[in-house]
Amino acid sequence: MQVRIEELKKSFAEALALANSQEALEALRIEYLGKKGYVAELMQQLRFAEDKKAAGQLINSLKTYAEGEIEKATEQLRAAAIAAKVRSAKKYNPTLRFAEEQGSYHPITLATREVEEVFISMGFTIENYDEIVDDYKCFEALNIPKHHPARDMQDTYYLDNGQLLKTHTSAAQNYIMKKYGAPLRAIFPGRCFRNESTDACHENTFFQLEGMMIDENISISNLIYFMKTMLSEVFHRDVKVRLRPGFFPFVEPGFELDISCEICGGEGCPSCKNSGWLELCPCGMIHPNVLREGGIDTEKYSGFAFGLGLTRLAMMKYGVKDIRDFNSGNLKALSQFKSI
Repeated sequence: MQVRIEELKKSFAEALALANSQEALEALRIEYLGKKGYVAELMQQLRFAEDKKAAGQLINSLKTYAEGEIEKATEQLRAAAIAAKVRSAKKYNPTLRFAEEQGSYHPITLATREVEEVFISMGFTIENYDEIVDDYKCFEALNIPKHHPARDMQDTYYLDNGQLLKTHTSAAQNYIMKKYGAPLRAIFPGRCFRNESTDACHENTFFQLEGMMIDENISISNLIYFMKTMLSEVFHRDVKVRLRPGFFPFVEPGFELDISCEICGGEGCPSCKNSGWLELCPCGMIHPNVLREGGIDTEKYSGFAFGLGLTRLAMMKYGVKDIRDFNSGNLKALSQFKSI
């Protein structure tokens, strides 16, 4: 048995030296280690051996030897193949000219930066806030208790752990008030989510910019001033706006600030639901309950808050007729907005 094993090891080594492909290695493996290979034949003969234990050890030595050598040869072939690909690959040419065309900022990014610059010039700080919030921050701290009908105004994405994707940037109000106290001036842009049907002026994912100013003797006049100043700076001209009453539990009184549709010039189109006006900025005087929840002394301070629709502002500024274009990934449409 031992002589036979040595002969098979020798013949295996000679065949392995000639195996220069994965196919040849597989054929060699089958010849020696397959169901009808030499090792299997030796195992059949094992029952006739005088010393079965010693014979079994010899057979196992052949099997282990063949498996190890085939594995080594396989890795060597793989390494050689990779090296060949590297050698045949095109070399880097430092003189090669690349396309000089650059990417572009998203129009909402451009609008956001421009609005931020305006408010920074008026003494506001910029804050960031989470996109996943708890029920308290999104609703209860904003004077919307559980089971309040006002929650029906926002179709919400809830998570399994009870948290939710924030439906409005107002969810940061309580955090900002507790962080700075009063007086304060802050804006906080962010992405919002609502489970609603999409059309030319509605999206389930959109951007807002929340703003708050809290100080002594703040009134609606201050709110109107800051809104008109911001719009005139963004559009580089006076724009036609209207302020109409609106209900929001976290402001009292509350308003809807609408902008005359820049797409149709106020004549009516799908972008403004044929009304000639586009709702741009829900706003109002912060409700005393919201101020108290944020730790603000309502006997001394008052304030206003607004939720500027950045996505709709970008529509009006750049003449984008369909709000869904912003999330479409359509490079033909988005590449019009060059880097700054």
